[in-house]
Amino acid sequence: MGLAWQQGPLSSKAVGHFLTPEPLPERLLFVEPLRRRMRVQLGGEWIADSEDVVLLHEPGKYPVAYFPLSDVVEGFLSVETRTTMHKDLGATAWFSVAGKPHAAWQFSDLPSHASVLRNRVAFAWRAMDAFYEEDERIFGHAADMYHRVDIRKTSRHLVVRDGDRVIADTHTPLALYESGFDVRWYVPREDVDMAALESVAGQTFCPYKGLASYYDIGARRRAAWGYPDAWPEVAAVSGLISFEPDVVDVWLDDRKLSLAPGQTVVPHGVDRGLDADELSSKGN
Repeated sequence: MGLAWQQGPLSSKAVGHFLTPEPLPERLLFVEPLRRRMRVQLGGEWIADSEDVVLLHEPGKYPVAYFPLSDVVEGFLSVETRTTMHKDLGATAWFSVAGKPHAAWQFSDLPSHASVLRNRVAFAWRAMDAFYEEDERIFGHAADMYHRVDIRKTSRHLVVRDGDRVIADTHTPLALYESGFDVRWYVPREDVDMAALESVAGQTFCPYKGLASYYDIGARRRAAWGYPDAWPEVAAVSGLISFEPDVVDVWLDDRKLSLAPGQTVVPHGVDRGLDADELSSKGN
């Protein structure tokens, strides 16, 4: 999922490797200009508005947007006494934002090779009301420009079983390829025994696909999921069902599937959380 986490090239669990004669450092950080206008909203006000945002990619984390201090509205940032140390970038100063503690940070003693981040500040995602690119709200975290989703039709034979019970049997699954993830297979509902699926409470959302609902299959918890109303970019999987091969038995052309390592989605701190409730105000 993107450049630096899951199995991306800068992740510690990268599925590929660089062809170099010498081993690379254990951790590689990458920073680049976003080249998109980005805005931050809090309390109904725009507190930052910039066309000069840079993204920081570091292993195991979503990309983080850094704004020039000159593009942050005066009066919203208050310096705190709290400081922390980043293992690569040194001392980190923290700010409250409109009275919210620990809501923004700045690297205050950067090494010379990281000077592009000097005089820039990042905002804790969950502490703000919303982030926008132009007039469109961005959910979950800053968009990773290296993240891509491709969906392909196929006639391969996919069967899902819970013991002896056939849960799904199709020759028309959709293969969904997503950066940093192994392929996921989505099955039309007409090829699924929907009586075997029990809806469970709790939804998650993906900034690239939308709001996901989950299903138990007997004692197999959260064995399946689907996007009832997927984002327009991936509308082909709307209403289809996908199955977790480490929870329920999934067979593709008579080959039993297993979940590839490094596929688990894990939030990374207060500015990384994915809250499905945020979707209720999409586009506002």
